[in-house]
Amino acid sequence: MPTLYVVATPIGNLEDLSERALRVLREVRLIAAEDTRTTRKILARHGIATPLVSFHEHNKASRLPALLDALAESDVALVSDAGTPLVSDPGYELVVEAVRRGYRVSPVPGPSAVTAALAVAGLPADQFVFLGFLPRDKKARTRLLTEVARQPRTIVAFEAPHRLRASLADMVQALGDRRMAVCRELTKLYEEVFRGTPREALAHFTQPRGEFTLVIEGGAATSSEAVPATAPDAQERLKALLDEGVPPNEAVARVVRETGLRRRDVYALRMKMGKGGE
Repeated sequence: MPTLYVVATPIGNLEDLSERALRVLREVRLIAAEDTRTTRKILARHGIATPLVSFHEHNKASRLPALLDALAESDVALVSDAGTPLVSDPGYELVVEAVRRGYRVSPVPGPSAVTAALAVAGLPADQFVFLGFLPRDKKARTRLLTEVARQPRTIVAFEAPHRLRASLADMVQALGDRRMAVCRELTKLYEEVFRGTPREALAHFTQPRGEFTLVIEGGAATSSEAVPATAPDAQERLKALLDEGVPPNEAVARVVRETGLRRRDVYALRMKMGKGGE
């Protein structure tokens, strides 16, 4: 039974292509690539002459039958421009149809901007929610950010450079001063990982360039059975954070997220406690 190989390719540094990926790309009869120009550069670097055909968002309907015909005869590899196919990249329809027809679908794992960013962000990576590219429309983007504002898991999203500042400004309003990492050009020459808050990131990235992956601290979960926080609860939590050495402003922001109380009310509690947090 022929196999459809889903092959991860470098997100920037060409040295990140695995030996197994190279072998598979040499041995398959055909490679379906998001952009043949991009993939051809990788193949040329390694002397691979396997035939290429394009398979992307705009031609997937017309190209799918031919790829399935090729798969009926021999192994086929699926690659995207960078990283792991299907993760905000084309390929879903091909994988689904290959599975439906009983072909083996095998991953050739490797680079991914999602896992690379999580690994260096300095935020919890044991659980996370991936949003893909944030909506281009401001209303849709704001609605999505508001929906995930109290999501307790770390949030990961992609953003284009020309929309980064607009998205960061929306995060300031929807998410507040929580921690985040803005990862730019991962594995490339000008790689940068900025750690701070959405407001600080907005001040830092005045002229964004490159490809961005955003890793955002989770908020407080909502629950229909949750007991509303009281001022004594908030004050006890605030004192605990201050005793741990958390800066006052950050402590206030965290208590706001965790309790759902208004910021001004939590700030008033902080002022009553005195400078020492007592």
